[in-house]
Amino acid sequence: MSISSLGVGSGLALDDLVRQLISAERQPKEARLNAREKAVDAEISALGTIKSKVSDFQDAVDTLRDGSNLNSRETTVINPSEDDDVLTADASTSALRGSYDITVQQLASGSRITTDPGAFSSSTDPLLSSGTGSLTFSVGSDNTFTVEVDDSTTLADLRELINDSAENFGVTANIIETGTNDGPRLVISSDKVGQGNDLVITNDNGNTDLDRLSTTSIDTTNIQSSRNAIAIVDGIEVQSSSNEFTNTIQNVSFTVNEVSPKDSSGEQLATRLTVGFDKEGVEEDIKNFIESYNSLVDEIEKLSSYGATDEDNDGPLAGDSLLRGLQLGVSTIVGEEVQNSAISSLFELGIELNEDGRLEIGSKDFGLGTGQSRLDDALENNFDDISTLFNNESSGIAVRLYDLVEQYSSSSGLISLRERSARDEKDSVDDAKEALELRMASFEETVRAKYVNLDRTIAQLNQTGSALFAALI
Repeated sequence: MSISSLGVGSGLALDDLVRQLISAERQPKEARLNAREKAVDAEISALGTIKSKVSDFQDAVDTLRDGSNLNSRETTVINPSEDDDVLTADASTSALRGSYDITVQQLASGSRITTDPGAFSSSTDPLLSSGTGSLTFSVGSDNTFTVEVDDSTTLADLRELINDSAENFGVTANIIETGTNDGPRLVISSDKVGQGNDLVITNDNGNTDLDRLSTTSIDTTNIQSSRNAIAIVDGIEVQSSSNEFTNTIQNVSFTVNEVSPKDSSGEQLATRLTVGFDKEGVEEDIKNFIESYNSLVDEIEKLSSYGATDEDNDGPLAGDSLLRGLQLGVSTIVGEEVQNSAISSLFELGIELNEDGRLEIGSKDFGLGTGQSRLDDALENNFDDISTLFNNESSGIAVRLYDLVEQYSSSSGLISLRERSARDEKDSVDDAKEALELRMASFEETVRAKYVNLDRTIAQLNQTGSALFAALI
């Protein structure tokens, strides 16, 4: 006979029994795989978290290792008033501290040429009575261009030819309409500043009509030569061919923006330029380092600690040797001394390891002042030695810390290797779960086949029994 549903023939709950057998077979295996998967997921997440913290710490360390901020100089410019912008300044890391009074007497400028009064009666009249000609504009031998004119070219046309020339190196032409007998006057300016960079206009082919535009014919009173910038630094006159003064003060550059204002008596008012250490910037970098170090240690302890009681959960990387090695490495380096430095340890800089293994600017006075007072003293009196403490190429704290964490954070580092291993384990768990599903499908098929036969046998026995019982009656 055919059994359409397990247990129908025998009247027994065989389908429930089969499900229970399958569940009993699946549950322990599935639980083990789920536990493995959960642990691996937690490990991958924890490794990603610690890798991010290590990267943040490495960035803070790299700022100190690089040393550019630690050696930086700060320039302060105090102009005569808030409305003035006389100069701006910058200093290299080797600049000496000092203050300077600076007045700007003259800005660097290019030459300016204005055609003579009455040279032209109208800006729309042709320049030439007949023929053709050309004008060459030049500053030295490297900067030159030529414009061609003919008997239809007007003064207004010449202005456009100059301004639109493809070879124009920085010459600008404009027309001032005087409205008087002086007529229109062409003003030609060059942006090549500095003494000796005078603009020269040459009448190339000798057409006498173009002499009105030649610098050899224009009245010298209408020609302004290019000029250097002139400043007075602590009573000493200095000049520059541009508006930037480089190394006028050793390892300091300043750019002049306007002529110094004058007081009521006509005396120019000085701008005070001060070169000092960037103490605030360095202190901020040091405090960022402390914060980043403590954040890293916090994360390591959170991920690697065991629960305090049986009810507390262990960290996802509890007791992990990778994190223990990292924590031991960084704590060892920050506690060691650096040779050949007037400040040989973080303690001398005011930074201490507290009883919790965290860095802090110490608040206790051990006869050497509090941590903050030691830090302030170092910033004031041993500024450059702070750089040596952190970035001495052989023993600097930041150099050694960077090299250490690089072993963990790089793409081929210890954390990345662990991540790849964990992902391989995750793939293995996924494969095992797929294999379990296949095995369980085969197991169910086998069990159901057995109980289908049992169901049929019992059904047949029931039919035979019913028939015998009916015959006996």
